[in-house]
Amino acid sequence: MVLRSTEDIVRSVREALVGVGVVLPSLRVDPVTGASDEPFALVELGRCNVRTAERLASVLRGERPAVGAHVVDVRDGRIGEVMGHVGGCVQLRPVAGGREWDCPPESTGPAPQAEVLRERVRRINGESRLPS
Repeated sequence: MVLRSTEDIVRSVREALVGVGVVLPSLRVDPVTGASDEPFALVELGRCNVRTAERLASVLRGERPAVGAHVVDVRDGRIGEVMGHVGGCVQLRPVAGGREWDCPPESTGPAPQAEVLRERVRRINGESRLPS
């Protein structure tokens, strides 16, 4: 068995998490144990916001698509953010805001980043027109 360095492990965990859409900004080698005489330093998973924690839990539960992902409902082309999984359906909310809808998981596909960005801009532009 080949032992990998703690830095290699941290890099591997980071790549695996990014691969499923989760970023833990504080993921690193623990500086105290990394500088000690201990043979294996600890890995500090760090702190994250609630949305990141929820997405991580969704990925660990094996939910597809994961909570927080942006998908397209292939039945009608609407783009939504995955808000949860209930009763065998994926709950989607429009990126630009609005009412959630249910979609069978097999009717979802990856949303093009350009379309997600377009929807976000549409929401922000709409909010800027609200009376103050």
